[in-house]
Amino acid sequence: MNLYKPVWESSAQYVYRLRDVFDEWKVGHAGTLDPFADGVLVACIGRGTKLVERIMHLPKVYTTTLRLGVTNATFDTERPFEPVPGAAPVDRAAIDSALDGFRGDIDQAPPVFSAVKVAGRPSYERARRGASEDRPLRRVRIDELRVVACEWPRLTLGVRCSRGTYIRALARDIGAVIGVGACCEALRREAVGPFLLADALRLDEAGPADQQAALIPVERASEMIAAAEPAP
Repeated sequence: MNLYKPVWESSAQYVYRLRDVFDEWKVGHAGTLDPFADGVLVACIGRGTKLVERIMHLPKVYTTTLRLGVTNATFDTERPFEPVPGAAPVDRAAIDSALDGFRGDIDQAPPVFSAVKVAGRPSYERARRGASEDRPLRRVRIDELRVVACEWPRLTLGVRCSRGTYIRALARDIGAVIGVGACCEALRREAVGPFLLADALRLDEAGPADQQAALIPVERASEMIAAAEPAP
């Protein structure tokens, strides 16, 4: 099922609502969205949970608005923005030049506040205890990175990327290259492979008939995934 997750909802708790809807305990999702983010969240129910890994490998499309000239520990709106001393407006040419370095295959360090395991424990747990060790770099791919709008201090970007890409880390690194800092002010997942935001079901607005109609049979979902899977 292609769901729309609202902001400030937990991805797991949101899809678990489907347990009561379909009287099925075996429910999961294919790729967490941060609480401050909204957009496409693919829920897998019953036999559909076998497709989770394949769906997670599909390319993702995001729209994100960065606030330039600020920073914080999470690089999003979960913590107050902290002004970067000396940060001043930058011109569009400097932004375009910075973005050039983030297209294609890049090595990315996940945010400190993330679920990535460090020494066997989630990084966010260690960060909450004050640990600040480096996270191992991950190779990810940015297939598209384009400017949607640019007016200081906000920069809105369209991103098409591979599994494992942290948009908060992308904001952090773009801000560092530009030299003014940056955090994600808004983040929306527009698509996961063939699962598009325009088709996503809003649970709070859907009645039983709409919920049933939104179910995608496993066989059909498998065909959709196969057509969208990246070439090996």
